[in-house]
Amino acid sequence: MEGNLNNDPAGVEGCAVPVRVKKKAKADSSVIDVSGIPVGTGALTIIAGPCAVESYEQLLETAKAVKNAGGVILRGGAFKPRSSPYNFQGLGEAGIKMLADVSKQTGLPFVTEVMDTRMVEFVAGYADMLQVGSRNMHNYPLLIEVGKTRKPVLLKRGMMATIEEFLLSAEYILNQGNENVVLCERGIRTFETTTRNTLDLSAVPMLKHLTHLPVIVDPSHGTGHRWMVPSMAKASVAAGADGLIMEIHYKPEEALCDGHQSLSPDEFSLLMTDLKKVAKAIGRDLL
Repeated sequence: MEGNLNNDPAGVEGCAVPVRVKKKAKADSSVIDVSGIPVGTGALTIIAGPCAVESYEQLLETAKAVKNAGGVILRGGAFKPRSSPYNFQGLGEAGIKMLADVSKQTGLPFVTEVMDTRMVEFVAGYADMLQVGSRNMHNYPLLIEVGKTRKPVLLKRGMMATIEEFLLSAEYILNQGNENVVLCERGIRTFETTTRNTLDLSAVPMLKHLTHLPVIVDPSHGTGHRWMVPSMAKASVAAGADGLIMEIHYKPEEALCDGHQSLSPDEFSLLMTDLKKVAKAIGRDLL
């Protein structure tokens, strides 16, 4: 395939792993520090928050619920890539500043998506971690720019991307000298229509086999159904994920974006209790 860097399949037929992301590139698995919160230590890192920042009250109340239940990193979208131009697009710069303020109040570092090379410097000035979303996994100029920041990057797998393409995108970031990359499996598009995406949990052990980078899972986008999130979150832990990123909203029924796949604070709290049990059963713990 065009773009392969070394034709080393690493023992996996048909998948050539780029130079810097491959497991042999480092003696140990990478641990990514997000303003004092490690990802990749073996303990589960739980990232949670609203799909989109809608108001200060919504963000603060949701962040408090995340922290009270044991989440350690806040997620929230200020710039939202939507399929329809008529859907809520986020609060933009105002949303970034709300995230920074709520982060300071709660002590939770935050991750937010950056969509445009022109906004990288601004967002990086506030965020503890930059997210490159599924739709932008192939946006190579953006990957290069976030790589230059040296900020931790949460790279989501493209909805129609192979594992090899996913790793090549990560290579773009590492090529800029930024090794602070966390990979996120968030579901891929298949012929199945009963779920928003098909959550490819086989990608977790495969990525752990091929690369030294931490791997987390997004069961919210991976399923598109609130009631499915707990089951797939627990399955992700059993599959070996280093963490989870989930959508939480203090009033899911009123959410302007993805309320149907967002857990309520009570649902999130119950799930966190179950995740501790699953983790313990396989010799792990929550961060």
